[in-house]
Amino acid sequence: MSKKIAILVTHGFEESELKSPKEHLENQGWTAHIVSPESGSIKAWAEKDWGKEYPVDKTLSEASAADYDALVLPGGVINPDQLRTNEDALSFVKDFFNQHKPVAAICHGPQVLINAGAVKGRNLTSVKAISQDLKNAGADWEDSEVVVDNGLVTSRTPEDLPAFNAKLVEEIKEGKHHEQTL
Repeated sequence: MSKKIAILVTHGFEESELKSPKEHLENQGWTAHIVSPESGSIKAWAEKDWGKEYPVDKTLSEASAADYDALVLPGGVINPDQLRTNEDALSFVKDFFNQHKPVAAICHGPQVLINAGAVKGRNLTSVKAISQDLKNAGADWEDSEVVVDNGLVTSRTPEDLPAFNAKLVEEIKEGKHHEQTL
């Protein structure tokens, strides 16, 4: 069955955290769209310096959670910091939770979930640098390679991408998670 997944990013996303899940999803025969507040292309951060540019498939103003089966939030330091203060991005994220669709966030990506009001009472993980922020927002944070909580998939770092990608596919195949609400 064909699936369509949105990957929400802006300039400064960690390249491996977009590239690896996107390729893994496309290897399932699914479509993975890069959705961004910007049109044209966005520039990756590749570990210690700027990386490649990636074409944007849809701008936030053109995209709707109703058009997708799941959402992926890559990390990087710059990308989530920009998205978490963008009201259109936060509305887009909230819509996935309100429609009970799987959401996956890795590394610093869960910062966006804090501002979307989606972490209170949830089990999740992230890069250690934001663990206290997540705990302060009411999350039950744990140091594990991947944590799944009712359709919410989270991982810590690029080293966890194999486990993150596998759980992401599993949750998408399961479909909507009706227990998941904001």
